[in-house]
Amino acid sequence: QLQLVESGGGLVQAGGSLRLSCAASGRRISNYAMGWFRQAPGKEREFVAGISWSGGTTRYAESAKGRFTISRDNIKNTVHLQMNSLKPEDTPVYYCVAGSGTRLKSDYDYWGQGTQVTVSS
Repeated sequence: QLQLVESGGGLVQAGGSLRLSCAASGRRISNYAMGWFRQAPGKEREFVAGISWSGGTTRYAESAKGRFTISRDNIKNTVHLQMNSLKPEDTPVYYCVAGSGTRLKSDYDYWGQGTQVTVSS
């Protein structure tokens, strides 16, 4: 089983930056496309960013384009999400995922427990 553990969340002021990390264990992430989803209280879990198994292809939600960057290190078995110019609406819990690389949450078989990001205005 692939296990994913997120870290790097926290409290930041609007306009600031955070770097989320996802450490995988149990299997090599080189077998999977990886991504990040987020979920605010009372809302659907939504796609944020995805990266192909090789790292050659990335995709982003419109809300993340130009501000967030997803990257992966298949040797270290880690995935990162660099978030810049943060806004209060970027506040929800962020989840690291492994699966097929689409924007659909149903296409991801493995989910981390999540890390909370809070952006103050």
